Amino acid sequence: MIAAQLYTLRRRLHDPGILGRLREIGYETVEVAGVEHAAAERFGDELRRVGLFACAAHVTFESLTSDLATVAVQCRDWGCRYVVVPSIPAAYHSADGFRRFALEAGPIARELEAHDLRLAYHNHSFELERWEGKAGLEILFESAPASVLLAELDTYWLQVAGANPVAWLRKLSHRVPLVHLKDAAVVGGRVVQAEVGEGNLDWTAILGECRDAGTEFFIVEQDETEGDPLQSLAISYRNLARFLERQPPRSDPAPGPGGEPEATGLVGPSR
Repeated sequence: MIAAQLYTLRRRLHDPGILGRLREIGYETVEVAGVEHAAAERFGDELRRVGLFACAAHVTFESLTSDLATVAVQCRDWGCRYVVVPSIPAAYHSADGFRRFALEAGPIARELEAHDLRLAYHNHSFELERWEGKAGLEILFESAPASVLLAELDTYWLQVAGANPVAWLRKLSHRVPLVHLKDAAVVGGRVVQAEVGEGNLDWTAILGECRDAGTEFFIVEQDETEGDPLQSLAISYRNLARFLERQPPRSDPAPGPGGEPEATGLVGPSR
């Protein structure tokens, strides 16, 4: 299912009817980010009024460690199935820091599970810096079991960091229920964010790997746009829907001993 990341509209969330405009474009779900505290309590009602629900919400690590109960209640009211840590503090930017974050994620994930929520992590590019011969992102997902931490891979930031989005989707297959999709274009010699299908990413390969990895939500995000961000979301939706229509059916992997698909990538240690 195609979702809109509300961070794209962060400067327009106060505009009357903005959520309804998303529904008119074709979006059925959103990922919450950028909603001010004063609006959070009534935000679920606003979503329901226009026929939307939230598949996930970006929540800071600090909020999860200080007031998880409030976060969980809000996320369930919005319809979320996933709570995503959008980034980690600079103090964790090291091999030991990623391992520490993986350890600290355990109790948070277990408390979220009591509210039927799963914990995920969203990457930028700094996680691809290498420590001890490995990318930080690899250390993180090797250190955290799949039962504790899922991935929300951002294809643009992987590409900017010199990594291959398709390879990372394959590496984390069956623990990537959400992906962030924005394109990378070159303007005036600079790499810039662009609408899906308007840049240079290989969407046939990326979406094919998402299909095989079991991705549920294809989340369109564009941090900065040249013009109206709502128009950018419309262009991305149109192009992405067309790409998804062209995808062949998913080829399910052979089931594991318990009847579930075998995890083929970084499954992490046993919980």
